[in-house]
Amino acid sequence: MTALEQTEDDTILSLENVSRYFGNIIALKDITLKLKRGEVHCLLGDNGAGKSTLIKTLAGVYQPSEGIYRVDGKPVRFTSPKDALDIGIATVYQDLALVPLLSVARNFFMGREPQKKLFGFINVMDLEQCATASRDKLAEMGINVRDPHQPIGTMSGGEKQCLAIARAIHFGARVLILDEPTAALGVKQSFNVLKLIHKARAKGISVIFITHNVHHAYPIGDSFTLLNRGKSLGTFTKDTISKDEVLDMMAGGAEMQKMIGELEGATI
Repeated sequence: MTALEQTEDDTILSLENVSRYFGNIIALKDITLKLKRGEVHCLLGDNGAGKSTLIKTLAGVYQPSEGIYRVDGKPVRFTSPKDALDIGIATVYQDLALVPLLSVARNFFMGREPQKKLFGFINVMDLEQCATASRDKLAEMGINVRDPHQPIGTMSGGEKQCLAIARAIHFGARVLILDEPTAALGVKQSFNVLKLIHKARAKGISVIFITHNVHHAYPIGDSFTLLNRGKSLGTFTKDTISKDEVLDMMAGGAEMQKMIGELEGATI
């Protein structure tokens, strides 16, 4: 296995020795990561590995306590998620930021509603434009919506996840950060989300796919960064690491074998 080597020319986003502290708590320590243009980079780790802190740092929720965060080769220091969104870094969290009682169209355009004039001088939301555009844009991503005016609460978990991703792509995301998008989905719904990630990559969008499921990450990923207790175990391309090796590193194979040996040798 050889750690991933990338040229700076095709790197859209990078972290260099980034750490994040909360008082005396070390959440992240010396994380180095590079995301290439049009790449699916999988961020893998078990619960408590530091994945959530890392993506919130990338998304502008937290600022690095140490280290350098670069976008397009230039150091950045976001003060809010809006700063990241303004330069095309969009994050889709597990809760999706959707309102169940609102329609598909209104959720799709939430915060960016197109306007029209009522009686020539009153600005109101153009619901029909929202409905037509949301249906068409979702169809482009392979999501067929029966009625864009239906409450989004009537959609399946996979459909909601796909809508949230398609919304980010439509509004100009260059980097798409996906927080455990397949965690609560069945096999077919997970497959649909993975297909959508593939389509995003085909459009030239860079994707950071956060998951603890190697079976979802390995087929779609181009490169993999493994986290354990806030530290990076390294970054690898698919041709330098096998799925079994990724599983072994995530599970702490050496520690597990040592523990099994101790249990087998113990006397009861």
